[in-house]
Order: sequence, then structure tokens, then C-alpha cells
Amino acid sequence: MEYVIIFFTGILATTLGTLAGGGGLISLPMMLLLGMPVHSAIGANKVSNTVSSFSSFYHLYRQKKISFKECYWIIPVSLLGGISGGFIASLLSEDGLYIVAIILLLFAFITSIIGKRDFSGENPLVPSRLSIPGLYGIGIYDGLFGPGQGTLMFYLFAFLKVDYIRAVAYVRLATFSSCVGAATMYISSGKIMWGLTLTLLCGSVIGAQIGVRVAEMLKPSYIKPILRVVTLAIIVQVLLENIF
Repeated sequence: MEYVIIFFTGILATTLGTLAGGGGLISLPMMLLLGMPVHSAIGANKVSNTVSSFSSFYHLYRQKKISFKECYWIIPVSLLGGISGGFIASLLSEDGLYIVAIILLLFAFITSIIGKRDFSGENPLVPSRLSIPGLYGIGIYDGLFGPGQGTLMFYLFAFLKVDYIRAVAYVRLATFSSCVGAATMYISSGKIMWGLTLTLLCGSVIGAQIGVRVAEMLKPSYIKPILRVVTLAIIVQVLLENIF
């Protein structure tokens, strides 16, 4: 029965994660509720996101929504961030991970409230003093903890005035890259419970394809309210887990 629950959790979580980030808000608590150790649950997310995020990126690439030439540099930056985060995670306690999550998510939420930028811009994504450190830092966070990583990236791309559908593609490519690095660290540490992880992966691939097709139909004006709701939900979840 737990395999069925994990499969459908993967579908739901990755559909949400593709649209606005925050898929870990659903998948991580569910895996913990089923009794998976926290590092194994995070590792399962990393492995499944590696495949599902690339599948949704490839769909948008095949539809010519983006070109690889404009975003190839995301891969090494996010990969290095994921490896760094996966290594740091092995040194930190669960409480330390929760504190990092709360600080970053509160910062993102406050920024979204006071900022006026949305996904109506058409700027190209280029390596810069903001985009490279931003992607690397979020990659570290993805390797460290995970839930909220995609949401933080959406905020970054909105600030950089990138339109929504291209932001979805960039987020999925960056997620793939950081998860390759993080998953490598979790696999090498022997934390992966492969049965549940592969079940989550199968559901996540389906969810990624659902999410990316819904994203193509969404108007940019809908995205900021969705991001704020997701961000608040993640903050509440992390606070409750840390308190109780």
C-alpha cells in the first residue's frame, strides 16, 4: 500500500513543483509519515527529481520554447551547488536544515510582497553577478534540504525579468543539474531506499509531464499568487515540523 501512496504522491508533488516549485511540500512529509528516515526521504526526492525535471525540460526544449545555447551554463553552476549542498547536509543536523529553510523562504516571501516584478518580462537569461551566485546558492539549498528550491528559483527568474514558460524550463534544468550532484552524494552515502525511491520516480515523471502542459496554458498574472501560497505553505510546514 505504501508504494501506491508514494506513486500518487510523486504525481501530485511534481505537478505542483513544475508549476510553482514546492513539490517537496507534499512528497517529503508523506515519506516521513511512512517512516522513511529524513536523509533517505530527501535522497529519494533528489533521485526522482533528476529524471522528472529533465523530462519536463526536454518537453519545452522540443517545443522550441527555449534553446540550449541560452541556458547550458546553468548545468555546471547548479551541479556544483547540488554537490556542495549534499556534502554539507551530511554534516548538519535536521534542526540546522530547518533553520536554513525558514530563513530563505521568509526572505523570498517578503521579497515577493514588496517587489513589483512578475513574469511579463522578456529578458534573456545570461551569466551575471546575480544569476550565477543565485543559482549556485539555490543549488546548495536544494542539496541541503530541497522543498522550496523551485519556488526560490521562480522568484530569482521573476527578478531577472524572465517570462514564465522560459522560467519553468530554466527551473527544471537547474533542478536536474543540482539533483544530479545531490543524488550522487546521497547514493554514495548509502542513504537510498531503492524500492520507494523508484516508485516515487515513476510518479514524478508523470507529474512532470502534466505540470509542464498546464504551465503552457497559465497566464503570467496567475503565477505570483500561486508562488505566495506555496511559499507560505512551505514555511508553515517547516515551522510545525521544527516545533513538534
